[in-house]
Amino acid sequence: MAETVGIVGSGLIGRSWAMLFAGAGYKVRLFDILPEQVQSALAEIEKQLYELEKSKLLRGSRSAKEQVALISGTSSLKECVSGALLVQECTPEVLAIKLKALKDLDVVVEAPTIISSSTSTHMPSVLSKDMKNKERFIVSHPVNPPYYVRMVEIVPAPYTESWVPQKVRSIMQELGQVPVSLKKEVPGFSLNRIQYVILNEVWRQVEEGVLDVADVDKVMSEGLGPRYAFLGALETAHLNAEGMQNYCERYAPTIYSVSQSMGPIPHMQNETLKTVHKQLCDSIPLDKLQERRQWRDTCLTRLSVLKQEMEAMPNTGLAKK
Repeated sequence: MAETVGIVGSGLIGRSWAMLFAGAGYKVRLFDILPEQVQSALAEIEKQLYELEKSKLLRGSRSAKEQVALISGTSSLKECVSGALLVQECTPEVLAIKLKALKDLDVVVEAPTIISSSTSTHMPSVLSKDMKNKERFIVSHPVNPPYYVRMVEIVPAPYTESWVPQKVRSIMQELGQVPVSLKKEVPGFSLNRIQYVILNEVWRQVEEGVLDVADVDKVMSEGLGPRYAFLGALETAHLNAEGMQNYCERYAPTIYSVSQSMGPIPHMQNETLKTVHKQLCDSIPLDKLQERRQWRDTCLTRLSVLKQEMEAMPNTGLAKK
């Protein structure tokens, strides 16, 4: 008999989680306080799954029809979580909303159900400190859009029981996601801390007149990005010299010197914002954002397929654990 998971929140992230769990054979109950939102989400999920199947990009071994049959909706939170292995909270990234949703969940969830949050910014201890089920609380932060980008950050609170992150990691691997397990909580987790460093520097380069928006984005998309799609920053450095020790012997003084010149962290809500926003809108008007997102998702899906093909090829490099 298939395990059941509950999804709290029927927005983009909630729909993506529902599709991922169904692809792995889980029964999914999708909850929203508004019944019409649930029905709209179910219709959108069905549409997406059949489109993915038609494009031969559907994840999992089950057909779209089989996956759709595994997903149901409810406007009863108690029904959503009853007997669930895991409940994934996917409410908007507003602290007050998440605290209210988790407070409501805490009332109806029973052991051993795991309570997992999709939050991208709020630390687990902040979200769960007042919960009676806090020892089974964890953050499973996906990368947007989760169906097309596989990484998930698993972040425990200081009091999360040790079996919980291990179990969640195995579930994420079963879904075909790529989990990274933080040993402790830090503000922004890992992905956003790294992302913010990049955003801060590209912002400074536009602000200081070094590059315009189009060219500074090409530094990522045509320069660093292709390597980082397959290799991490540390492995990239390791391969760019005779190992990391040699890389640091060659470049560490320069890295330190250049880093000292990078200046203060930009606030971003200043005159430069007008410049950045205008240049981005000149390239991608606001009414074309959804079209561009669809193009992005197609690219990410095909890249994911390529990565899996490369990982499966023999004699193309050392196996990654």
